Amino acid sequence: MAKPKKKKSHGGKNIALNKKAFHDFFVEDRYEAGISLEGWEVKSLREGRAQIKESYVLVRDGEAFLFGAHISPLSTASTHIHPDPMRSRKLLMHRRELDRLIGLVDRKGYTLVPLSIYWKFGRVKLEVGLAKGKQDHDKRASLKDRDWKREQSRILKNA
Repeated sequence: MAKPKKKKSHGGKNIALNKKAFHDFFVEDRYEAGISLEGWEVKSLREGRAQIKESYVLVRDGEAFLFGAHISPLSTASTHIHPDPMRSRKLLMHRRELDRLIGLVDRKGYTLVPLSIYWKFGRVKLEVGLAKGKQDHDKRASLKDRDWKREQSRILKNA
């Protein structure tokens, strides 16, 4: 009897996560976008040298851009390239998705927040969240809920 074929995984290995986004925002919807990268950036991402904690997404002239993401260049980078770790990077999304996001950001006061960078089928993808900002009392309430859930799991584990 032949072995069943293994299902191809999408290779969704995370490169960088933005945990701060879930603390500061209510994430209502998520979108996947490709990123326009240079060769040295891809090599750095393979090493896991990316940070998106302070980054944000802006929509200009009908195109989305990632600002503030830091991709550290490798020390073995080519000598004829002068890498800029903080450069703005164009996001690759479908026109319909972009038009919908532009409408929501302009009219309803949403913001676009990068949530994670990961690999998918050998390509780098960025998960963008459509979010509304939290106020201080919302942050305290979410911390309280998280602590209560942790305490509940401890109680159930010991019982």
